Amino acid sequence: MSSNSPKPSKAERRDQAREQARAMREAQRKRDQRNKFVAIGAVVVAVLALGGVGGWLWVQSNQPSIAYAGDDVDTIALADTTAPSTAADNGGIPVGQDGVAGEAEDGNVVVSVYSDYMCPICGQFEEANASELETLRKAGGVTIEYHLLSFLDSQSRGADYSTRSGNAAAVVADQAPEQFVAFSAALFEDQPEEGTKGLSDSKIADLARSVGVPDDVIAQFTTTDGDHDWRTFAPWLQANVNEMRDELGQVSTPTILINGERFEGELFQAGPLTEAIEAAMN
Repeated sequence: MSSNSPKPSKAERRDQAREQARAMREAQRKRDQRNKFVAIGAVVVAVLALGGVGGWLWVQSNQPSIAYAGDDVDTIALADTTAPSTAADNGGIPVGQDGVAGEAEDGNVVVSVYSDYMCPICGQFEEANASELETLRKAGGVTIEYHLLSFLDSQSRGADYSTRSGNAAAVVADQAPEQFVAFSAALFEDQPEEGTKGLSDSKIADLARSVGVPDDVIAQFTTTDGDHDWRTFAPWLQANVNEMRDELGQVSTPTILINGERFEGELFQAGPLTEAIEAAMN
């Protein structure tokens, strides 16, 4: 028997998704707070037992978060953030035939790639498909649109690796767009294991330097947003998370769209994605 109840509107679905995200974030906050209290208790013991070493641990455990932590964390929109100059209004960073962030040809097939540099299966996707995507892009007719997310910060033991790596990539896209693709690839090639603190800021800087990012750009990786502790593009990264949730109904990586339509084929084997893109070009 069919129901006469109207389907929820897009605004209602968005509000429901935001409320669910808020509840999940609050639950995570409480878990993190409990874990912090446990960690502080352990540090107190270390302070008593080891003196100066314990004091150092205490300082380390109370470092400010560099991820976005505004009151509107679950609702902040892209329009309310400072984005890299090469990013589109939808949060994607387009790259066309010339390989420069922010430059793409009109009429291209657009392949949108949603990823988080801490996501292990994003790394698997890159390993399987990065070479073919690059070949298609360089041949012309295909734009790769990078959507950078930071929703896996909680998987780096308080080190906010998703934000640190995503912010660094955003800085490169903004200030050294010719090196953006190579730097993004380097972050996946040297991807840390989920559940670790991730690469240090100095290691991220070394990776950027290895692909030709200038030192004056690298110096901006750790710049904070005004009077706040979070990094320059941390609000924009969080807004990308919210945008994906509101537009696609969930935050899941890797997610691939071809001209706005979700690709449902095999993601971790070379071939199927290429075939779908080529079909869209014909």
